[in-house]
Amino acid sequence: MRRLLDVLREDLRLTGTKEGCGEGECGACSVIVDGEVINSCLVPVCQTQKAQILTVEGLAMDGRLNGLQQAFLECGGAQCGICTPGMLIAARALLEANAQPSRDEIKEAIAGNLCRCTGYVKIIDAIEQAATAPAQIL
Repeated sequence: MRRLLDVLREDLRLTGTKEGCGEGECGACSVIVDGEVINSCLVPVCQTQKAQILTVEGLAMDGRLNGLQQAFLECGGAQCGICTPGMLIAARALLEANAQPSRDEIKEAIAGNLCRCTGYVKIIDAIEQAATAPAQIL
């Protein structure tokens, strides 16, 4: 009955996924499980048996940032880094479902991810920028 978050971080050493609130409110621990964004702090690992799980570590390929990560870097979409992995995961899920989202659709997609450092403008800008080159994202 251990949390998926704890298994990812402690057992698998996938420490990109962060623990923020531990209550499913902040989105810092977001991962994609079988195509759906979930808060890994709320899910017992036993519920993910045989599931396909994507963490922030799975976004880069061969040690190179993908287009979404590069856009966050170029636009200043990351500050302290606690929310960034969850934001990247939420953005990835959005762009997989909708390659050309509107600014309002981006805001809605990241609404479950809280950032204490910024007003979200640079994060939204980064996702918009990444959407202009969707082949580099996935």
